[in-house]
Amino acid sequence: MTTEVIIVTLIKAAIVIGALLTGFAYLTLFERKVQARMQQRPGPNRVGPWGLLQPAADGLKLFFKSSSAPSGRDRFLYLLAPMISICAALGSFAIIPISGPGPITLFGHSIGWYVMNVNIGILWYLAVTSVGVYGIFLAGYASNSKYSMLGALRSSAQMISYEMALGLSLVPVFILAGSVRLVDIVNAQHTWWFIIPLLPAFFLYLIAGIAETNRAPFDLPEAETELVAGYHTEYSGLRFALFFMAEYINMIIVSSIATVVFLGGWWGPAGILPGPWWFVLKVVALLYVYVWLRATLPRMRYDRLMALGWKSLFPLSLAMMMVTAVVVVAAQGVF
Repeated sequence: MTTEVIIVTLIKAAIVIGALLTGFAYLTLFERKVQARMQQRPGPNRVGPWGLLQPAADGLKLFFKSSSAPSGRDRFLYLLAPMISICAALGSFAIIPISGPGPITLFGHSIGWYVMNVNIGILWYLAVTSVGVYGIFLAGYASNSKYSMLGALRSSAQMISYEMALGLSLVPVFILAGSVRLVDIVNAQHTWWFIIPLLPAFFLYLIAGIAETNRAPFDLPEAETELVAGYHTEYSGLRFALFFMAEYINMIIVSSIATVVFLGGWWGPAGILPGPWWFVLKVVALLYVYVWLRATLPRMRYDRLMALGWKSLFPLSLAMMMVTAVVVVAAQGVF
């Protein structure tokens, strides 16, 4: 890898990190505004015009908030846990293509709208996001608190369980596209988006993705009525903010992967909007579904949550994978 390629990659990584942190901040405002409208109340509207400076005010509040920690904690793991969560969240976005190759060149290289276009593609996403469970578990273990430990155990079991269904729901996409590289998957949808033939797989992925990010109605690891706040009960200030950021960035990543593998990525009706705008609009629409579900559905019981993952989503994902493989092989005239 040449020096120019390394510099270009670092520049793109810095841009992506800045965009994700800004997106996280305004996703919190988006969620509060949408929930307020659904509940017939104004929502944040005092800080700046239409409340647009509310995320900055929240960030300043967390920055200056006094930080406390339990005396019996494991100091190293206590500080390491939030760093693992946020790094895993940021690293997952590296392989997501926002648009096709553009006219921008730097050091003689055409700049793609992604940080990396690796051969393993979606496997990078599955591998890096699975590391995030270590941050959550270590946070509960290192806090020396029963509530935090229970929340960490719940989250670990939940994320490991739903990773199976999430991964299998993506296999039909690999079969149709003939590749795991995300750019190839998007280009394979130039004519038809994969959501059309793979609608059941899309819903399976969406449900598993919501559970993976510990969002309502699957927010059992942070059940306030039972566990105070779950695995991050003993965190405050900027340390808590890192977990908060990781959760919302993971929401953006799950929505981005769904956009890339099922909704055609940057493809849209030609001539109406540039490719990146189509990508952003589709991601925002999926994030709206996240907020809609949180404002609508009650929290599930934990045994039912686990039963849904192992007894429903996992078998259905496996069946969808097998049916897709049989149909593709039959269409090729092998049988």
